[in-house]
Parts: sequence; structure tokens; C-alpha cells
Amino acid sequence: MKNIEIPLDKESPYFPEISFNCEKGICNISGESYMEDCYKFYLPLVDWLNEYCSLYSHLTINFRLYYFNTQSSRMILKIFEVLMNFKAKGGEIIINWYYMRSDPDMIDEVEDFQHESGIKINLIEIID
Repeated sequence: MKNIEIPLDKESPYFPEISFNCEKGICNISGESYMEDCYKFYLPLVDWLNEYCSLYSHLTINFRLYYFNTQSSRMILKIFEVLMNFKAKGGEIIINWYYMRSDPDMIDEVEDFQHESGIKINLIEIID
């Protein structure tokens, strides 16, 4: 299983930075996500998570998304579906969602993800 590293591209700021590390069991999704075809971008991430969850028992995901559109939100829910299945099979999950103090609406978004998935999400405030 290979790690996934997608660096932030200042020419395409609507794609998030990705770091999925199977050796450490840590996944990071950072930046903004408002590309046109989210499915193409997120499907390899969902596939990677499915494979990871079939091989390992612990996973930490750190979200540092400061903006995402509706299509991205749907794909994030797909990620949470994988995590729900992983947890149902006994997998241990830690989800951290970093948000800026100046964006209280993000708390509502994250609480919606938590409600939909039934998985605890640690909200971590970033002072901006």
C-alpha cells in the first residue's frame, strides 16, 4: 500500500493538500475544496481508506478544511461512510477538525458530519 501525497498548488487553490500515510496511520486533508469534479479527486482517497481499513486497526484523520462546496461535502460524507464501517468492525478512529475562531459556521458543518456518521469529531479551534 502506497502513501498519497498531494501538495498544495497555488495555481489551483481549490484543491486541498492531502497526506495519507499508511505507516503512521495518519491522514491530513488541508486547505479549501471547491473543484468542479470532486468525485475524480476524492474517489482515490475513498478507495485508499477502504484498503487501509481492511489492513489496519487504527486511524487518525485531521481535517483542516477552511472552505468546501456542496460537492466536496458529499465526498467528505463518503469518507465518513468508510469510517463508520471501519468503526463498526472494531477499528479505532480519531477525527480532529481544525477550524478558525472567525468561522463559527464551520462548527455547524462539522456537527452535521458528526450527527450523520455517529462518530465523535474533536473540534479544535485555531486562533486566527
